[in-house]
Amino acid sequence: MPRRIGIFGGTFDPPHIGHLLLALDALDHLQLERLVLVPAARQPLKQEQAMSEPAHRLAMTRLFAESDPRLEVDALEVDRGGLSFTVDTVRALRRAHPDAEFLLLMGADTAESLPKWREPEALALLVEVAIAGRGGHRPAPEGFRTQYLPSRRVDVSATEIRERVRQGRSIRGFVPDAVAAYIAAHQLYRTTTE
Repeated sequence: MPRRIGIFGGTFDPPHIGHLLLALDALDHLQLERLVLVPAARQPLKQEQAMSEPAHRLAMTRLFAESDPRLEVDALEVDRGGLSFTVDTVRALRRAHPDAEFLLLMGADTAESLPKWREPEALALLVEVAIAGRGGHRPAPEGFRTQYLPSRRVDVSATEIRERVRQGRSIRGFVPDAVAAYIAAHQLYRTTTE
């Protein structure tokens, strides 16, 4: 039986408790050996969105991953620079681990945008998609092998966390303590231009 490895990409600006609960649910429900967190250098569908420097997001994601030994961080998109395309990332991970079966973890809202991604037909051949959803299932993107991951409703977002920091409010419980300490030490999210 091949090893099952999950891929969880995103901006992780910052990584928060919602990401952690989703990651833990995926590890258990999908019976993954490990889950690889891949911070994007720059997401093509979010080019207009301001975000922290990739080095900061990578460092926070590494601190975040310390919460469970089954979590691993891969810097390949940050190291590659430029726009981050999932199809390139999946190809690189498959080359590095030819004996593994990969599942791409994402939320239902993100899954709806799959047809707009680079080379969606190639991506559909390379990886199965695990869609985390709350409530009923939405139709699977055409051509993709999918399975659904029941997930908890966690009403927290990176946008809310950044705004709380900007306002000088506590983010305790929103992010792991190590991530909160990093945000404070590097004075991230203090202005709207970060």
